[in-house]
Amino acid sequence: MTAPQTFRGEKLGLPQDGRGSLAPTGARLLAFLVDAFASGLVAALFVHRHGGTLADRLPGSWSLIPFAVDYVVGTLVAGRTIGMYLTGLRLVRVSRSVAVDPPRTIGRTALLCLLVPAVIFDRDGRGLHDRLTDTAVVRA
Repeated sequence: MTAPQTFRGEKLGLPQDGRGSLAPTGARLLAFLVDAFASGLVAALFVHRHGGTLADRLPGSWSLIPFAVDYVVGTLVAGRTIGMYLTGLRLVRVSRSVAVDPPRTIGRTALLCLLVPAVIFDRDGRGLHDRLTDTAVVRA
């Protein structure tokens, strides 16, 4: 029988607090919202719709393109997105201390764009998209 988990991330081998510990849900959500808002602004620069209400003129699904680019390029180059940088977070591999590779990054981004895997959490507060790609968002 295994000992009960005393803090989030303990079974993953992560510290309880400070650098490298699992990011709190609020900081992860804020980073996601910053990335989503920034992606909407970038998409709005290229998608020009006329007429109708304000909601009709928003870029809609087109904002997923800059969102995906932010996540894939940001993670591969710096280990974090713009929102993660502003909130002091980064993405890491859980099972090995190596950078997150392109297939994992692309898979995680695709799952995140679906949004549903991101709102299904485990006891550690990691989303399904993180569990499936063996990643975790930690404090930088």
